[in-house]
Amino acid sequence: MNFSEVFKQSNHLCKVSPDGKYLATCVQYRLVVRDLSTLQILQLYTCLDQVSHMEWSSDSLFILCAMYKRGLVQVWSLEQPDWHCKIDEGSIGLVSSRWSPDGRHILNTTEFHLRITVWSLCTKAVSYIKYPKACQKGIDFSRDGCYMALAERRDCKDYVSIFVCDDWHLLRHFETETQDLAGLEWSPNGCVLAVWDSCLEYKVLLYSLDGRLLSTYCAYEWSLGVKSVSWSPSSQFLAIGSYDEKVRILNNITWKKIVQFEHPATIDNTKAIVYKEVDRRPAVVSDELSLHNITMGSTLFSTQSKYEICPLPVQIPVVKPEPDRANPKIGVSVLAFSSDSRYLATKNDNMATAVWVWDMQKMSLDTVLEHTSAVRCVMWDPRRPRLALCTGNSKLYLWSPGGCVSVQVPAEGSFQVQSLKWHCSGDSVILLGKDQLCLCYMDTDYEEK
Repeated sequence: MNFSEVFKQSNHLCKVSPDGKYLATCVQYRLVVRDLSTLQILQLYTCLDQVSHMEWSSDSLFILCAMYKRGLVQVWSLEQPDWHCKIDEGSIGLVSSRWSPDGRHILNTTEFHLRITVWSLCTKAVSYIKYPKACQKGIDFSRDGCYMALAERRDCKDYVSIFVCDDWHLLRHFETETQDLAGLEWSPNGCVLAVWDSCLEYKVLLYSLDGRLLSTYCAYEWSLGVKSVSWSPSSQFLAIGSYDEKVRILNNITWKKIVQFEHPATIDNTKAIVYKEVDRRPAVVSDELSLHNITMGSTLFSTQSKYEICPLPVQIPVVKPEPDRANPKIGVSVLAFSSDSRYLATKNDNMATAVWVWDMQKMSLDTVLEHTSAVRCVMWDPRRPRLALCTGNSKLYLWSPGGCVSVQVPAEGSFQVQSLKWHCSGDSVILLGKDQLCLCYMDTDYEEK
């Protein structure tokens, strides 16, 4: 495992191009594009203001930079550096900007969600979509890029509109049986649209492409409901995380619950392995106490850590949420399937130091990873069953079916890993600090267990 040097970035705006060849980062109002194989700067663009959002087009030829405070979007071309495009939404403002799947249209959502403006880079044509709903996830494209599902709110009712992305004509428009629609998501095969209600009511609805209601699922009533929803890559399973600290798995044949995963404070499941992070300070030899080592802020005095297998039963630290606060830190907020749909990683917010890995073939708990700090980010390798996570310190944690490891990031100074992103090949991970980033290169001889 090797690490690159450290580079600057702002607001975690760092994206690998879809073809995996380039790395784009924003440093305040500058956009820097590097060749990922050499990390040499290929292009340097200057935006009109500090960038709020940055995104690659699907063909890796264009980069969108949105400046929400000024209501501006700038588009840059990788092939023709002199070409650029500027979209000014004016006084109506801008709260969201994103590419369409074809990489030739831009969808801008105005302030107060008054409308979505669809701009064409090819013809300069403009289309408007009214009544978009301001919610957790109100817009989603099918995996093949053919359809867009949009949550709408009109006359105090929730609706879903399905548009064809080729010419943006309306394919279906139907009312949903929700009190306050919170989000929607296509299944990976594009056949089913999952729609869920706000946390005040537990309700998940499943619709076909033509707007037929296939099934409704409600686990309980009169309590905080759905907190997270995730499809398995195979489209076989729909995982629903809720405020009652449980995950319910629905199957794609009958849309009934096939299993329920719980997150108990005491783990006594003899089939599960519990790895606990244990701190250990390295012994310091007096010869190493040089001024150079101290001033360079090396890892001389940093705490090393490793995973140890704990004998059962194991007690997981639980933080009691404050009952008078909105959005209480309780319930399952993270649901992440591995690329082969074999494993599901979850995080229960009132057990913030633990990540739970479930085996979807055996439908049981496989592993629990307990850490000394709260877990910030959990991401699966896009090619292999390998999990990377960080806890806001200077370490990278990796789990695979063969075991797990804690790796110290050898960057000078205090590089605290706050977030991470996998390269599409799974050969490297981008580690993001507060205003820096570095790349971690994986051993290429990793064998899938």
